[in-house]
Amino acid sequence: MQLGMIGLGRMGGNLVRRLSRQGHQCIVFDENPAAVAALSGENVKGAGDLADLVRQLAKPRALWVMLPAGEITEQTIARLGTLLEAGDTIVEGGNTFFQDDVRRARELRAKGIHYLDCGTSGGVWGLERGYCLMIGGAAEAVERLDPIFAALAPGRGAIAETPHRTGRDPRVERGYLHCGPSGAGHFVKMIHNGIEYGMMQALAEGFEIMKKASSSHLPEERRYDFDLADVAEVWRRGSVVSSWLLDLTASALAKDPALDGYSGFVEDSGEGRWTINTAIEVAVPADVLSAALYARFRSRDKEGTANKLLSAMRHAFGGHLEPKKA
Repeated sequence: MQLGMIGLGRMGGNLVRRLSRQGHQCIVFDENPAAVAALSGENVKGAGDLADLVRQLAKPRALWVMLPAGEITEQTIARLGTLLEAGDTIVEGGNTFFQDDVRRARELRAKGIHYLDCGTSGGVWGLERGYCLMIGGAAEAVERLDPIFAALAPGRGAIAETPHRTGRDPRVERGYLHCGPSGAGHFVKMIHNGIEYGMMQALAEGFEIMKKASSSHLPEERRYDFDLADVAEVWRRGSVVSSWLLDLTASALAKDPALDGYSGFVEDSGEGRWTINTAIEVAVPADVLSAALYARFRSRDKEGTANKLLSAMRHAFGGHLEPKKA
């Protein structure tokens, strides 16, 4: 199948690589010509601008926008709305606020253009592992692009089947889900990232407690000098807290036990704030998720093992580079 990709950063570039490896043809565009040149080859052709990208795509066209949430995404989708025709489809795969998706879908629907919001999780590892996809929008558009979603998703892999799923959507077990109408995909991804904040914070705080168990403030017979890399490693193997985040933690500690390569400054990308705002709207207590978000705010004023480990996890799964404090 043919797909246009706009934005060739860490995620966009790897989406193209994964698709092209499976025989899909990608027409790509990025403001940085070097990014386009680096991907051009078998099954991948570059475009000089958005208009050129649209011209090269066969009708009905399908375009995936993978840009940072905010004004650049807003402008790009608005421009595409003037270039595309009825029956074409735009997929927005970044971390957009779901209410913006609802508005964009309504505006594009008036022109006969389909708009899908696709929460995309997998980070820099998605090229090999595949991407978990959470999709919102019209069912007909989702079904037409099923070959694209199926190629990007992880597939069944070695994960054991969940009991009692007979008769349910089989796509879910392959790693992608049509969550509902416009905005639903990014809503689910928003909650996913809010939960991610909480899970990361729990791991980080636990390891900081172990780090400080050797404190001189404790009685000598209760001081413990733990090897945090070994604790993380043993927990990976059979423990009830085993997870991919713990895998990444173990790797980061094995490579840099003192976490000297990390500042402890932990950025938030927006989804945590949107999750808490939504929790307030629907009157759901979200104590853990709120505390995790506030901890990220607090990290900008102090260093410590917990904050450095959060920074290490973000870098490990998403390639995020936190700024060094002056």
